[in-house]
Amino acid sequence: MLGTTLVVLAGAVLVAKEALLSYATRGVVEQNLLGDTGSWAQQPGHASVTGAKNILLIGVDARPGQDPREPVRSDSIIILHIPATYDAAFMVSIPRDTWVEVPPYDNGARQYPGGDDKVNAAFAYGGNGLTGPAARRHAVELLALTIKKLCGVTFDGAGIVDFTGFQQVVNVLGGVDMYVDQETTSVSIGHNSTGGTEVPFRQYTRDDGGQGLDPVPGVTPVVYHVGYQHLESWQALDYVRQRETLPNGDYDRQRHQQQFIKAVFKKMLSKDVLTNPVRFNKVIEGAGKAITIDSGGIDLADWAYAMHGVSSDDVVTIKTNEGTFNRSPGNGTAEDLDQTSINLLTAVRTDQVKGFLAAHPQLVA
Repeated sequence: MLGTTLVVLAGAVLVAKEALLSYATRGVVEQNLLGDTGSWAQQPGHASVTGAKNILLIGVDARPGQDPREPVRSDSIIILHIPATYDAAFMVSIPRDTWVEVPPYDNGARQYPGGDDKVNAAFAYGGNGLTGPAARRHAVELLALTIKKLCGVTFDGAGIVDFTGFQQVVNVLGGVDMYVDQETTSVSIGHNSTGGTEVPFRQYTRDDGGQGLDPVPGVTPVVYHVGYQHLESWQALDYVRQRETLPNGDYDRQRHQQQFIKAVFKKMLSKDVLTNPVRFNKVIEGAGKAITIDSGGIDLADWAYAMHGVSSDDVVTIKTNEGTFNRSPGNGTAEDLDQTSINLLTAVRTDQVKGFLAAHPQLVA
């Protein structure tokens, strides 16, 4: 999601003021994330970006104090589809609990024999036993292989976004303005009778494998009420992490994360930021620390030029399973993609998304 923001932002900046493009790209960490599944080959000089493109975007949200050697599951998985016309961008979320076949994989440190699991486990298995860039590369590669096995989609680029690291960007922006579309109770932040901050719920695994919540006596959880609001960085990051108290769980969280990214994008392109080089530079430096991009070996300036006609209003978010949990018969805590969602992914693979959405407008989030 943040990778989308960076590419579209760079395109808008290129049109507004070419001199700022170097700010927008110089701090970005670039790495071959897709391994043998991608098309990484550094292009000499500038290159034309043509044809439909699919980019794998992954959000990670490691626990505070987590051992860097522990496997990290991807928190959100999005296919960014760019049609060959380069006049729009479509974001298709793959539910993190989708029940899939993860292929066998050897990352050099650990061997995974293959098997059925939730799709976000592929990211963990790929990087298991590794740290740093090696862990990122193998985690993304196995996730890409798993999605290819699921629906045949291959990727031309990829991006990893660290939500914790991105909080610094929102700090520099002074928070974000966004519409809270449903009352959301935080399971992470609450206040006691003296105003101190405490966790308001004890979380546990129920007998059916689902997530249980027990209120902590004397602690009142933070509640985000419906309406347009200014959210400070800690509030915004807390809000987009919530799923346990929402009726559609991860689907509601995916929608809130997408809304958050659009709100951040709008703030980054505001006059107050673009006309203040010092502030703009701090924002981009923070984003660069939180984002790792596999550009397929194509210069980011060339990506930006190809997408300079795409604004935030042209980024369309699409629901899978029509935004509801579709329980998998193979695992009661997981879900399967319904036939319409499978057909949607076929449209992604064949660059037929516009026509597919014209026939299925209810899928537009």
